[in-house]
Amino acid sequence: MSTPFPFTAVVGQDDLRLALVLNAVSPAVGGVLVRGEKGTAKSTAVRALSALMPEVDVVSGCRFSCDPDSPDPGCPDGPHAPGAFASRAARMVELPVGASEDRLVGALDIERALAEGVKAFEPGLLADAHRGILYVDEVNLLHDHLVDLLLDAAAMGASYVEREGVSVRHAARFLLVGTMNPEEGELRPQLLDRFGLTVEVAASREPDQRVEVVRRRLAYDDDPAAFAARWADEEAAVRARIVAARELLPSVRLGDGALRQIAATCAAFEVDGMRADIVMARTATALAAWAGRTDVLAEDVRQAALLALPHRRRRNPFDAPGLDEDKLDETLEEFGGQDGPADDGDGDGDDDPDPGPGGGPGGQPEPDDAPQGDGDAAARPEAGEGGEPQPSGGAGEQSPARSAEPFRTKVLSVPGLGQGAAGRRSRARTEHGRTTGARRPRGALTKLHLAATVQAAAPHQRARGRSGPGLVVRRDDLRQATREGREGNLVLFVVDASGSMAARQRMSAVKGAVLSLLLDAYQRRDKVGLVTFRGSAADVALPPTSSVDAAAVRLESLPTGGRTPLAAGLLRAHEVLRVERLRDPARRALVVVVTDGRATGGPEPVALAGRAARLFAAEGTASVVVDCESGPVRLGLAGQLAGELGGTAVTLDELRADSIAGLVKDVQGSRRAA
Repeated sequence: MSTPFPFTAVVGQDDLRLALVLNAVSPAVGGVLVRGEKGTAKSTAVRALSALMPEVDVVSGCRFSCDPDSPDPGCPDGPHAPGAFASRAARMVELPVGASEDRLVGALDIERALAEGVKAFEPGLLADAHRGILYVDEVNLLHDHLVDLLLDAAAMGASYVEREGVSVRHAARFLLVGTMNPEEGELRPQLLDRFGLTVEVAASREPDQRVEVVRRRLAYDDDPAAFAARWADEEAAVRARIVAARELLPSVRLGDGALRQIAATCAAFEVDGMRADIVMARTATALAAWAGRTDVLAEDVRQAALLALPHRRRRNPFDAPGLDEDKLDETLEEFGGQDGPADDGDGDGDDDPDPGPGGGPGGQPEPDDAPQGDGDAAARPEAGEGGEPQPSGGAGEQSPARSAEPFRTKVLSVPGLGQGAAGRRSRARTEHGRTTGARRPRGALTKLHLAATVQAAAPHQRARGRSGPGLVVRRDDLRQATREGREGNLVLFVVDASGSMAARQRMSAVKGAVLSLLLDAYQRRDKVGLVTFRGSAADVALPPTSSVDAAAVRLESLPTGGRTPLAAGLLRAHEVLRVERLRDPARRALVVVVTDGRATGGPEPVALAGRAARLFAAEGTASVVVDCESGPVRLGLAGQLAGELGGTAVTLDELRADSIAGLVKDVQGSRRAA
């Protein structure tokens, strides 16, 4: 086994280390979600924490790590007789993004269950992680139903496996840690709320700290064992402090004054439900125990709020997580506790909550040398209050117009039946959904079709020598249920940013419509991409990604002006889809072209655009044209483009009206006619 990077050797990342340690002191806090850019020590710190966890005593031979002092009465390997036990290090179990449901929760041997009535159960990762750490890297890319199972088990402290009336339950209490890069997509607010604490991490911009990160990493890579030995004393000190804090935790007093501050803070920041109050109370108590105190102070409540509330204030994918610290301090001062001393609210007391040495925030394992793209939207020029464009580069270019308020759109679906990633947009064959039939299993059986299995086994009972009441079932009799649910698609936006679209009020409405469709894509678990065309070329403003946040930022910073190279935009979109099919062939695409249909620039621009559009029709790619033409005289060019694409056209007004309800049928009908 390789030597892990020492937890106390991680440079900076104070909030990350503190959040991890607080969960080690009190697992009831509810786990940690770590958000941040790549190369910022997220995974390194989590893996290093396992070395600091105290050893656990387990019943010898128990696959579910039962505590010999209080074994689980419902353990599938029980009942356990008193006696033999063993001590071992707390495990850190990693859940891969591509894991199946059976790998997570465990699997029943359906053949033995039907033929012998035996609950033959193969434990999953939840059983392996019991009384240890369960780590999910890129948790935002995990399928929703797996995240639901994971968080349910973490909340209840137990895992339930149900298969055709046969059920198994076992204890599953673990420290849950998830890491994610927000650029690759967000978790839903409902799932964010299930994590106790959240931490935002970023690489330090201080040269001295970056130098120290590189120095320590190179020293570790040269000789991991020698590097770990140099930090052994610091590691032992933190380990002992965790043990002491655990022992002190039951004695910590959470007074009415601190509870009043917690309740007032959650109310002031308008967080939904009561989970935030409970998590803050547990976190503040753990902070006091970590500091060696038996009273919860105002500084504990403040730090608990900074860790427990930011992600709970996020209500839609375009909300940035965060907390107004001035408002927090005002609330704490107004509702100051009456039964315990309060500090000045800056959180810098004599008790340093930092779990180890190190400077300010810094990255850990590898340097981030990724290109920064075409700049941050916040640094780009905005239009003035009166709509006057600010200076910007490029002939005929206008500064970005602000988008109108988003609205609720109707569903745009891909016709037919797919088999892509689970989502909520188009019909597909999925692991979850309504049962539509049965087939022979390919590989491991995951969803038994009981009636079809019995029907397949029934004719052979006499030949198999059946003499008792049990059904003689063999593997060839087993049938897998086929199910139909919904899949997520790739929604590729092709947006006209030319001069014909440049009227500020008009472009604002266009951006509002695209933003509304982006919000719909987020809710339906789609990937999104953004291609824009203006001047003489088309650009991929955002390659296909799960992050609708990134698409919204690029959309807001989109300038307009110049000619209308419609053909270039369509050809660039076609190339994006070709590459994406190689990466993810099962995910079907929906192309949404936002334009007034005009094409200018170059020889025969209209004919060239028509030929480019027919490439999509020939491949059967589903498409919708959002017609942005305005004014009393309409040329109908967007409708003609939709015909060439083999799709349908809808106006901006119809995008939010009931008349769009028949859009899917129109798409199917137009494709049949083609």
